[in-house]
Amino acid sequence: MSGLEQLAVLGTGLGAGILSSTVGVASLLSFPVLVALGLPPVVANASNTVGLIPGGLSGSFGYRSELREHPGITRLVLLCCALGAVAGAVLLLALPAATFEAAVPWLILLACGLVGAQPWLARRLARHRAEDTGPRHHLSPLTTLFAGLTGVYGGYFGAGAGVMMVAV
Repeated sequence: MSGLEQLAVLGTGLGAGILSSTVGVASLLSFPVLVALGLPPVVANASNTVGLIPGGLSGSFGYRSELREHPGITRLVLLCCALGAVAGAVLLLALPAATFEAAVPWLILLACGLVGAQPWLARRLARHRAEDTGPRHHLSPLTTLFAGLTGVYGGYFGAGAGVMMVAV
């Protein structure tokens, strides 16, 4: 890797960190740069996911008091997402690379669409929460299913999974 390519990776890492902390779509920047530098898409995806783990862990650390408020929900969401992520990673490694390459543009479009729809979803969910009689202390079966599917998506591709999880 040339010095210029190393600088591109370093700059992308900085930009991805900023995006991760503000919007949660770091992969929409970092993944295309890794592919543009010549990494095969599956390798770029796996490298990108591993590279973003510290940001996810530090975010969880930053929100630790909120996560402790409802430990049962936190454990259930972690379990659903972890099991889904393992399934998604197995799909990524088991399916042909051509399948992933064909799916990536659609997955990026889905992630961008969710980022664009996020303000609308937030307003709709706020209206729905206002109609509730009080705070929820459990996950519905549908929410549990979507948490697991978000985990599968995150394990397979990951770009925008944080935005999807916020919607869930």
